[in-house]
Amino acid sequence: MEKLIKIGRLFYGIGVVALGIHQLIIKKFRSEILAPFPAWAHDNSIFPILVGIVLILAGIIISGVFTIKFIETKKACLYLGFGFLVSVIASHLPYIIMLSAEKTPDFQVWINAIEALTYSGGAFVMAGSFGENNAATGEKNFTSLLEKLIPCGRVFYSILIIIFGLSHFAFASFIATMVPKWLPAPMFWTYFFGVALVIAGISIIFKILIKPISLLLAFTLLLFFLFFHIPDAVANPSEGGGNEIVRALICLLFCGIALVIAFTNDCKKRVN
Repeated sequence: MEKLIKIGRLFYGIGVVALGIHQLIIKKFRSEILAPFPAWAHDNSIFPILVGIVLILAGIIISGVFTIKFIETKKACLYLGFGFLVSVIASHLPYIIMLSAEKTPDFQVWINAIEALTYSGGAFVMAGSFGENNAATGEKNFTSLLEKLIPCGRVFYSILIIIFGLSHFAFASFIATMVPKWLPAPMFWTYFFGVALVIAGISIIFKILIKPISLLLAFTLLLFFLFFHIPDAVANPSEGGGNEIVRALICLLFCGIALVIAFTNDCKKRVN
């Protein structure tokens, strides 16, 4: 169990590092990290670069590859989750509201906001996999407040999983083209995984058979990573400054969240 939790953290950390590196490469904010609002944040490349550096450092710390004595990993998770949540509330939602005044935001605008919420949820899930903080009293007030958001982590995550599942029905013809050619009946697999994702998301929210379903979800996402995202990244390594590679590692990030949820909900033990 402990090894799988650590693997989950590693997968999540790798995904966060990939987000940071990509921002350093393209020198602008990824659309799910920050919406076009506020405009001033996009006017100077120093802002996405600084955020990229922070993401790289946070991802390395969470992954467990290196241990920094004066930085608590749990606290790093909590503050990363808070940062992504602020981006949703202060950037994505105002942009959607302003856009709605003129025209209905397209599907991708909503997905960007929900994906940022998923990153936030993943960070809170990672935080929940650790024991109690030994932070100083003066620092612990805000940290304790953030700890109350830990149970929200799996809910934030599940929202995106459910939407991904529903998209298999809304965009069935397009998604069927992504099914590997060696698999027969692509429409069947499109609908099958759509149903599976929706059930998984609902089950995680309401803690219904949460361990086996989260494990099955993690395994499914790992298959997506191996048989869809990796071939796509290999075929288009330089597209969008390496965006297909980043998307593959984001899938691994989602896999890591599911893995940690499976072993940290309904269980009192936490791994340090």
